[in-house]
Amino acid sequence: MQTKDLYEYLGSRSYPGRGIVIARTPCGRKMRIAYFIMGRSENSRNRIFTETEDGIRTEAYDISKLVDPSLIIYSPVRKLGNTLIVTNGDQTDTIYENMQAGKTFEEALRLRTFEPDEPNYTPRISAVVNGFDYQMSILKSAEGNPNSTYRYFFDYTEELPGHGHIIHTYQNDKNPLPSFEGEPVRFKLVKEPFEAFAQHVWESLNADNKISLYVTQIEPGSDEVKTIIFNKNQ
Repeated sequence: MQTKDLYEYLGSRSYPGRGIVIARTPCGRKMRIAYFIMGRSENSRNRIFTETEDGIRTEAYDISKLVDPSLIIYSPVRKLGNTLIVTNGDQTDTIYENMQAGKTFEEALRLRTFEPDEPNYTPRISAVVNGFDYQMSILKSAEGNPNSTYRYFFDYTEELPGHGHIIHTYQNDKNPLPSFEGEPVRFKLVKEPFEAFAQHVWESLNADNKISLYVTQIEPGSDEVKTIIFNKNQ
């Protein structure tokens, strides 16, 4: 698989939608995870990330302008034991509750489908990270057919140091929005401090459409965790 430059890849897309980034640091000792949201409508852009006891939640920046919270207010990140769950919707809770009950990532997502936002039918993207292993998934409609769901799962064990994957909801900015296609995109992580990595991801996202970015760094086997949140609305 061809390896991309993460910042160039993000910078070349005006509207990748929502995205999950997972990588192992070049030193091989840590994992970096990012989740970003973008928006075109006033309702979608009226959001911020706030920290919770076990992750983050989206909230309305101006509650008086909130129209429909159903697909924009949710917990993108939750931690269950040593597992970090990251998704672009309320399937975070589905995965959390099912894994807590002994079910697998795949079993949990077989209970869900894509978002009911005709005509886009936005895919549900999800990931779980445990140690240096991670899984990713995308649930999407079959060429815009609301009655047909395609479920794809990708499993990465002991990814090489300095490498990672990104998956996002849309290929590009069109109407209707075309769903992401193919496998998660593999990229090479340059050697730089965590804070620089977070800043570069934020700067790579389209300035007009980006809304919020969450970035965390964890060291498996250690309690060391670093987290940075960027909100366009301050």
